[in-house]
Order: sequence, then C-alpha cells, then structure tokens
Amino acid sequence: MGYLNMTLMTKRELATSLKKLMQKKPLEKIRVKDVVADCGVNRQTFYYHFKDIYDLLDWIYKTEAVDRIAGYKTYDTWKQGYYMIFKYVADNHAFCMNTFYSLGRDHLDKFLYNITFHLLIGVIDEISVELNIKKEQKNFVAEVYTFILIGLVVKWMKNGMKENPEDIIEKLNKLIEGEIKNGLQKYIQ
Repeated sequence: MGYLNMTLMTKRELATSLKKLMQKKPLEKIRVKDVVADCGVNRQTFYYHFKDIYDLLDWIYKTEAVDRIAGYKTYDTWKQGYYMIFKYVADNHAFCMNTFYSLGRDHLDKFLYNITFHLLIGVIDEISVELNIKKEQKNFVAEVYTFILIGLVVKWMKNGMKENPEDIIEKLNKLIEGEIKNGLQKYIQ
C-alpha cells in the first residue's frame, strides 16, 4: 500500500472517530486526545495531518460530499445535485446538527456555500455558454442563488428535517425555472 493510500486511510480513520464522538457529545467538548484514543493513533499522527479539530472538520466536509455532486452540475441535473446535499446532511444528521449548533458552524456554512456555489456555477456556465457575460456577473448570479438554496437547507435543518427534500426542490424549481437564464441575460455585454 502506497504512502498516499496510508495517509488517506489515516485521515479517514480520524474523521470516522470525530464523527462517532460527535454522536455523543458537543464538538466543543471533543479534544484531539479523544479522537486519537478512539481510533488508536498517537497525537503526533493527528497533528501530522491536521492542525486542530476544526481542520479535521473542514476536511470531512470537503472530502465526503464534494464527490457526491460532481456529476450534477448541469441544468438538467442540478436538482439531483441539490438533493445530494440534503441527503448528505440527512445521512450525517448528528454530525451536521452538532456542527450547526457549535462554534464550528462556520465550517458547515462554508461547506454548504462551496458545494452549492460549485453546483450552480456549473449550471450558469452551461446556460451562459453563448452569452457574452463577464465572470464577475456569473459569480454574482451564482452567489445569489447559492444563498437561496443554502437558506432552504438551513431552514429544513432547523425544522428537524421533517419536510421531504424532493418537495422543497420541486417548489424551488417551480419558482426559479428559467429565471437564472433570464437573470443572466440582463448582464449581456
């Protein structure tokens, strides 16, 4: 097994331990010594890979969900990509909710922003391929819709994840279908 595989395997073990610990106690009460004790490595190994618990938290969000939406960044597939965000949060309920109600909230916010923005910018790039629009305007439109989509996910989380994500997505689609292209056309040079 190569060095990169060992490194990735160790990072995943540390991630699994943090997520397991977050099932039982708040993020603020979890220390590096708890994580390394749970997965059976030493503190030096932890600090070789991560600077602190929040760095590990960031790594988990970056690596676990990004691949899930990689193939859904088109106009025809954005709803499936957006659904995958809901699914990730639901599948990792304790982890995400613990982060949501902790000092680590900005890591969850950053994760939701990055994954949603990249989903939307793929759609916007596709829609605007024949339109003469500056990158700054495309980014602005993606950012506006990103905050709308994140707001819906956060509201869903705050309300106990009771509403069916497919219903939320369909209501949103009904509201915005065609509107992204209409908005982009206002920026044609």
